Amino acid sequence: MLRPMGNHALKIVAAVAIAFVSLVNVASSQAPPPAPLAVPNPNYVSIPMEIMVNRPAAEVWKRVGKYCDIGEWFQIPCTITSGKDSEVGAVRSVGNEILVGKTELSYTYTQPVREGRPYNLYHGTLEARPVTATTSKLVYTLMFDNSMLADDAAREKDKAQRTMLFTRALENMKILAEGGTLPPPPARGGAPK
Repeated sequence: MLRPMGNHALKIVAAVAIAFVSLVNVASSQAPPPAPLAVPNPNYVSIPMEIMVNRPAAEVWKRVGKYCDIGEWFQIPCTITSGKDSEVGAVRSVGNEILVGKTELSYTYTQPVREGRPYNLYHGTLEARPVTATTSKLVYTLMFDNSMLADDAAREKDKAQRTMLFTRALENMKILAEGGTLPPPPARGGAPK
């Protein structure tokens, strides 16, 4: 059976509640306001892409998921310039990209801030996702700020170019993961950004 609280207990509960609210108010009033954004009006875009693969996800990842495997499926040179391949903190020569997160079947990378250029917060995530015991899909998601581009037409053109480039990369990963041989690379004007 519950007993009603006495006046003394109620006074203690009320005092503790008032003290807690007062501490929260003091703490929040002392926090400095956040600094203004370096890019005042960012326009974050995401480009999710995927392709089905007729192999189990673990096999797919073993074939195309090492951090510098990008060299094979993008058909460009890649070396690890700092750290160890596929470990968080590794830096690859492609865009000086830094591995910032990983799971058993995925990784996420970013590109560093460049002197004299606005930072677009570019990130990419590659994942081999199980679908069935014998099939999977590769999911590649890009995320970045395209607000520094001139207008909506320039933003759409940039997004279309990135989608085309990374869709070809996904197609190459599928070929490799399923045991095929890549066709010769198309003529290109530079490495992916």
